[in-house]
Amino acid sequence: MANALILLTGILALALFWLDSARARELAVARALCKKRGLQFLDETVVLRRIGIRWGANGIRFRRLVDFDFSIGDGGGRSGYLILLSTAVEQYGGDLPDQKATIDQTGSPNEAAGRADEDKVVPFSRPDRK
Repeated sequence: MANALILLTGILALALFWLDSARARELAVARALCKKRGLQFLDETVVLRRIGIRWGANGIRFRRLVDFDFSIGDGGGRSGYLILLSTAVEQYGGDLPDQKATIDQTGSPNEAAGRADEDKVVPFSRPDRK
């Protein structure tokens, strides 16, 4: 009984560590995206909206949709989103100025990146915000 409790506690600790690490990564990516585009990252927070699994050539990967808020400098807050596949940015968008829909493996904007696997994956849908 004690061994099972220790094992369960260890598994729970690993899950919490993984979630904390994923949250830190999401925050860093959103902050870097805003900095690269000359935007002000608001609230220093990201919100996990959806998590899923994607099967690709490299095996199973977690796919996360996160929202964040930013300002262009006009005083108004806007919202953006990131779709992360494991640790790589797969797609970003929202109210971003001069937005490019996807990022290829090198990190440069590329609208065709990821389209080859679209038929293998159920896409994330993002409800429109008003």
